Amino acid sequence: MEIVCGDFHAYFKKVNKFLNKNPDVNLILQCGDFGYWPKFHNVPYTTSYGSYEAFDQYALKNKETKIYFCDGNHEDHESLKSLENNEIMKNVFYMKRDSVLTLPDERKILFIGGAYSIDKEQRTPGKDWFPEEMITQQDINNLPDIQIDIVISHTGPTEFKVIDYHEDYYKDPSRDALSYVLQKYHPKLWYFGHMHLFKQGFTSDCKWTCLSSIESSYQWWIKLENK
Repeated sequence: MEIVCGDFHAYFKKVNKFLNKNPDVNLILQCGDFGYWPKFHNVPYTTSYGSYEAFDQYALKNKETKIYFCDGNHEDHESLKSLENNEIMKNVFYMKRDSVLTLPDERKILFIGGAYSIDKEQRTPGKDWFPEEMITQQDINNLPDIQIDIVISHTGPTEFKVIDYHEDYYKDPSRDALSYVLQKYHPKLWYFGHMHLFKQGFTSDCKWTCLSSIESSYQWWIKLENK
């Protein structure tokens, strides 16, 4: 089974638990905020239960399930940029912006991560916030000139109306950049996360799905639609 997931935020034990319960999942397309923080590996932190635990960047036990993720805004962009190999763990692949994955049914998936952090003021530049989080003009210039059937992004184009109560999500220039992607490719399917809500809609003949985060009570994964 091929599925699409919203934000992981490094809750890898929950991903493991899900995979153990769903052994038929052979492919995961993940919409950013994966939780790539290699500089914090083995660094202790306080859990939601008040106990101390060492962060394990490599805790995923996905075995033969392949995971492809785009970057979110909450990632170590400095470390992602310096990667020489996009396989960060066994069968876990970082799909840099503008990269394309071809499915067995020949559909082509564009990955283009990035978004504005609405909690930027509570973060430390160079430690847990990076200006590279935003989609840039260079990212747009590097878009491939091929037919794209599916888009995996972190946030969504301005045309996708998900929430009304947090206008900061709509001030994000990355959403304007993704509007260009929508008009360039006219994909049939688009999946994204970032807003920690589940919602679906149709815009310009594109069926879009906003997935929530794994730690929320909203739907955070969905089966990839067939061709």
